[in-house]
Amino acid sequence: MHPAGALLAVCGLVLGVLGKPSPDFCSLILKSDVKPGFPKIIKTNDPDVLRAARHSAESFNNCSNDAFLFRESRISKALVQIVKGLKFMLDMDIGRTTCKKTRHANLDDCSFQTNRTLQWTLSCYSEVWVTPWLQTTEVSVLHCH
Repeated sequence: MHPAGALLAVCGLVLGVLGKPSPDFCSLILKSDVKPGFPKIIKTNDPDVLRAARHSAESFNNCSNDAFLFRESRISKALVQIVKGLKFMLDMDIGRTTCKKTRHANLDDCSFQTNRTLQWTLSCYSEVWVTPWLQTTEVSVLHCH
């Protein structure tokens, strides 16, 4: 396959997976040194980023022995990489909520702790793999401190 044809095929994959890339995405691939699979900065309020952050918080809750649920409170940096799906790399904070784990609450309904002795925020780095055509999401890396 001709190199430009391969890049157009990648561009088609990007269009199919992301749904709405920036208008000049394909021309940027063809005219620059950006290679397929290279991480790209993405807005922290992008709906896909927010979903990836939620999956990260849920993974933390599944591994934590804390009595309360945590949820994402701030996303400071987000990157996305297209490699066999979408890999989101997030720098984010998660905070302890008022929801007890035993009640399995919807995190959207959970407020952050206001009691100073119970407040706790952790800084996390997370990598989330999303494979849209398989309808899978996996948190492959989660480091919180």
